[in-house]
Amino acid sequence: MRDLFDNDFLSSKDSLDADSEFIPLLSTEEEQQMAKEDIPEELAILPLKNTVLFPGVVIPITVSRDKSIKLVREVYKGSRIIGAVSQKDAEVEDPAFHDLSRIGTAAKIIKILQMPDGNTTIIIQGKKRIVLEEMTREEPYFMARVKAFESPDKPRQDDKFNALISTIKDMAIQIVKLSPNVPSDAAFALKNIESPVFLVNFISSNLNIEVDEKQKLLEIPDVDTRANMVLKHLKRELQVVELKNQIQSKVKVDIDKQQRDYILGQQLKTIQEELGGSPHEQQINELKEKASKKKWPEQVGQVFEKDLVRLQRMNPAAMEYTVHMHYLETMVELPWNEYTPDNFDLKKAQRILDRDHYGLEKIKERILEYLAVLKLKGDMKSPILCFVGPPGVGKTSLGKSIANAIGREYIRMSLGGLRDEAEIRGHRKTYVGAMPGRIIQNLKKAGSSNPVFVLDEVDKVGYKTFSGDPSSALLEVLDPEQNSTFYDNYLEVEYDLSNIMFIATANTLSGIQPALRDRMEVIDLSGYIVEEKQEIARRHLIPKQLDAHGLKKDQLRFSKKVLERLIQDYTRESGVRSLEKTIAKVARVRARDIVLGNDVNTSLKVEDLQDILGAPKFTREQTVLRDLAGVMTGLAWTHSGGEVLFVEVSLSRGKGALSLTGNLGDVMKESATIAYEYLKAHADILGVDPALFRSYNVHMHVPEGATPKDGPSAGITMFAALASAFTRRKIRPAVAMTGEITLRGKVMPVGAIKEKILAAKRAGMKTVILSEENRKNVEEINSLYLKGLEFKYIRDMIEAVDLTMLKEKVDEKLVAMPEKSA
Repeated sequence: MRDLFDNDFLSSKDSLDADSEFIPLLSTEEEQQMAKEDIPEELAILPLKNTVLFPGVVIPITVSRDKSIKLVREVYKGSRIIGAVSQKDAEVEDPAFHDLSRIGTAAKIIKILQMPDGNTTIIIQGKKRIVLEEMTREEPYFMARVKAFESPDKPRQDDKFNALISTIKDMAIQIVKLSPNVPSDAAFALKNIESPVFLVNFISSNLNIEVDEKQKLLEIPDVDTRANMVLKHLKRELQVVELKNQIQSKVKVDIDKQQRDYILGQQLKTIQEELGGSPHEQQINELKEKASKKKWPEQVGQVFEKDLVRLQRMNPAAMEYTVHMHYLETMVELPWNEYTPDNFDLKKAQRILDRDHYGLEKIKERILEYLAVLKLKGDMKSPILCFVGPPGVGKTSLGKSIANAIGREYIRMSLGGLRDEAEIRGHRKTYVGAMPGRIIQNLKKAGSSNPVFVLDEVDKVGYKTFSGDPSSALLEVLDPEQNSTFYDNYLEVEYDLSNIMFIATANTLSGIQPALRDRMEVIDLSGYIVEEKQEIARRHLIPKQLDAHGLKKDQLRFSKKVLERLIQDYTRESGVRSLEKTIAKVARVRARDIVLGNDVNTSLKVEDLQDILGAPKFTREQTVLRDLAGVMTGLAWTHSGGEVLFVEVSLSRGKGALSLTGNLGDVMKESATIAYEYLKAHADILGVDPALFRSYNVHMHVPEGATPKDGPSAGITMFAALASAFTRRKIRPAVAMTGEITLRGKVMPVGAIKEKILAAKRAGMKTVILSEENRKNVEEINSLYLKGLEFKYIRDMIEAVDLTMLKEKVDEKLVAMPEKSA
């Protein structure tokens, strides 16, 4: 086949010069011949700004880029064939290959014109649509491998299509006639276009639409769809032209009416000013009025005034207007330097704390000390309090009581599950739906810059997620040296948080980032004993649940024995949350009986609990039968408080293997190994035949195997269980112990002593064995928690043997297997 570009289908090309104004047309025969020709596999690519070239259409292009000028001059000396492809973004001065549209038009350079102002203009004619496959060269200009754009450009010959083309031509001619700036030659040219495809391309090229819309037209494969889209654009353009003509005609003919409207408009404006102005002006005036009353820093005032001036210049219908209005409203609604007066009456604070919380004497004393320091110092630059303890002990409600005691606003912000740093620092205004961080939002709701601000569940905040690091963002909030200049991304100005009393709460310190933990003063809330829970239930929980269920005081009464059974048999916790739920269950059942008219006793009895709540959920595992050997009671700590755990050791004939079960962690397994090896090394002291270790396998188990267990505090319990199993000595009842052990036989101190003591007390233990170094921890605990318990302090592991075992032995004896002779 002949090369497409061997022929020049522009019949009057020689007459083109800088002053020519005629419109070159393409005949049907020339168009058909063009469609049959091939396209070179590689073309020089000329990026087009603000225009799209269609096949058959001739357009002038001003060439300004150095690359493009070099391309035009070199190609013009040769085949004159280029690929004309529009840029996706006209603002890009030096486009790369990905900045170009994928579909363009193969074109021929007809003429190069050097304009009087020094610019270079080329006349090019589109030939055929092409698809850019890949870039083959970028310097000194783009070269790309291309292929023909496969499309059924041959129009169908039917009445419907012919009517569509005729409608397009008539509408285009009508637009030309109505447009005074379009030369009359254009209407003549449109009438003489024979080819439907060229007519569609010619009109598409001259439509008054955006470049990306023209590119979409170029990329439509079939001419039917493209013709319908062109007709749609022509209708819109015709409406615009007619509207323009109507406006111009109205301006010329009815100048008096315009003057009258102007006068009426001025009068309307005056009336609106008398009534308070337009809604938008009213909003701006309200902002000005609120701003005049603000006590904000000078820098904040300057930022506000600058943005207010910008808002006044905006069109109220613009999207940016709403964004700026919301920003300025946030600025004026924040309590800049607005504080509630403090009431540091410590006696009143003591009364409120005692009223709202029973027990927790040490905690209350620390809070009063904290308030006393604040009163003397007169500023808030003091350590941030962090209440740490199991669920349900009153950490969050303590913060509310402090706020009531000193007369400040109370804010609670839950950090549990927080994963986005923007929740703390806010979003930048450039984002859709941007808003301040939750710190600033809560201050706006409180209306005060010195509230009591409780950061709940600080141990459950996200740490280094893909959305940032919320825990690190809290460092600035909780640092007294930094939070006076807290920067919120939405406000874009500094806000003083130094007068806020921050109180954090957590269930455990292990989940808090070390740098964050260092900025807080930790106060432990360990839990309640049975007597305290009974008093809390009587004072707070029962009245609350009776009111919540519509019951009167005389319709349901709880005796002391009933409360004790509820606490011991149906709840096992350090706090009182489960106890409250259990009381609520009893209240619901009583409410049902009253509504049904059942005959019920107003005073609840112990026997009624099983009918209402079912069988007891927990049994008091305080005693292990004294006739056993190899079973010891240990004390452990969990997120819910202290717990009792049992260590069981069983011996079976074997070769001395040690098996560990019960879902134990690595540290706990290491403690078991240390205990076993120490026992073997000191068998003579305990009167154990060393041959027994070669004759029996040891199986150590910690019950409740579904629960993961780890930590070093069960070491002494494991050693005592092993020693009892090999010495066959019976165990002492109601003895519990906790302590870490070493290979040197020392008993090391462990933590969470108060929680473990409460667990021992709940389980009915009588004696607790601890490391000597834990004595100081016990002495710090209120004697009420220690009542009924005897404490034994040891330094060496051997000391635990007589404290945990009786001299009496079980009947079953161990027999060593004789050694085999060589």
